Amino acid sequence: MSTASLDRRARVLCLSGHDPGGGAGIHADLEAVAAQGAHALTVITALTAQDSVDVRQVWPVASARLAEQLELLLADGAIAAIKIGLLGDATQIAVIVDAIRRSGAPVVCDPVLRAGGGRDLSDAATIAALLDELLPHVDLLTPNAAEARRLSGCNDPFEAAAALRARGCRQVLVTGGDEAEAEVHNRWLDAEGRAHEFRWPRLPARFHGAGCTLAAAIAARRALGEDWATAVEAGQRYTQQALAGAYRAGRGRLIPRRSGR
Repeated sequence: MSTASLDRRARVLCLSGHDPGGGAGIHADLEAVAAQGAHALTVITALTAQDSVDVRQVWPVASARLAEQLELLLADGAIAAIKIGLLGDATQIAVIVDAIRRSGAPVVCDPVLRAGGGRDLSDAATIAALLDELLPHVDLLTPNAAEARRLSGCNDPFEAAAALRARGCRQVLVTGGDEAEAEVHNRWLDAEGRAHEFRWPRLPARFHGAGCTLAAAIAARRALGEDWATAVEAGQRYTQQALAGAYRAGRGRLIPRRSGR
């Protein structure tokens, strides 16, 4: 077989924490990106002690180690999209921004501020750096409603999205999976400032890694060449299917069935 006939897959650079329970973080990114037909490059921002119930501890990876990994990956081939999840600490952001600038790839960021069990995962310095330094380089931010309120200070999802766009983020998709609404309402403010609302059936369970799954799927769809509107809807549809087929891998929340098996 000649090398010309080999399958070359779009590369998605995923930066997130490691979840040893396999529900969220890099594990979720890898599965969701592969399910779309793209290839995930995985750079771990933090090691964690966690299970399907909650996070007990987070140990950030040194920014110099991140920089060395990113240097090699950027030199090895083109990056078609970037997905950012949990940030280990504020010092990592300058390294990540440098990689974004050098790659020129579209960026999807899922701002992981708190674990599903309630533990805070980002300190004040990291949140400030995210808002001031990272946000202007983000093409799509995908906070849940609680994260959007915390980052913006606004209660209404669309007002929160507008406030975050005003800080430099091009688009914001506020998800409503943890809100007390009969249906799940996801609100998207696009790059033109237009408001869109998506409604999905609310499933009778709680999930671990839903936000990671959604952001990674959208990033992969963009890497494959879809426009933002198509990628945002396709990513949500894939995530809804993954949640509908979720399974139990521990005593806590369910794990999305990202592989379809």
